[in-house]
Amino acid sequence: MAIAAEVTERTAQPYVAISGTVTMATVGSIADRIPEIFGWLGARGIAPAGPPFLRYNVIDMERQLEIEAGVPVVSAVEGDGHVRAGTLPAGQYAVLVHVGAPPTLPAANAALIDWAAERHLTWDMSRTGAGEEWGCRLEIYLTDPAEQPDVSKWATQLAFRLAD
Repeated sequence: MAIAAEVTERTAQPYVAISGTVTMATVGSIADRIPEIFGWLGARGIAPAGPPFLRYNVIDMERQLEIEAGVPVVSAVEGDGHVRAGTLPAGQYAVLVHVGAPPTLPAANAALIDWAAERHLTWDMSRTGAGEEWGCRLEIYLTDPAEQPDVSKWATQLAFRLAD
């Protein structure tokens, strides 16, 4: 099956996020905190620089995931309380835009991983005792649910950093 994936160059991107440890069954509990981040930004008069995302830092499908719900900002800011600040790394990323309901994202992830393997691309990822530790693996939510209630039309960009 052909997919419309590509390799793109991304610049470093400051962001703010809420971190958490979840299981595959409870990933939504972190995604549900994205409005908190928008509230945190709004209270400080900071405009988002793009759509929200989930960043998967450590993946152990059998046990837990260490992920962040984040929002990009124009320039670096100081985090406080439960909101931390960081910078998404620059570099080459394998990218795929998927349109469909959230439960269909695992198949899109698998398709992107297969596409990269066919091209002998290597992920910025290492295997450790905690699981797969990723340099940067993003699900970027391009569709605002308030504007598009039909989940089958939601667009999500997968952006996985490639090894240098």
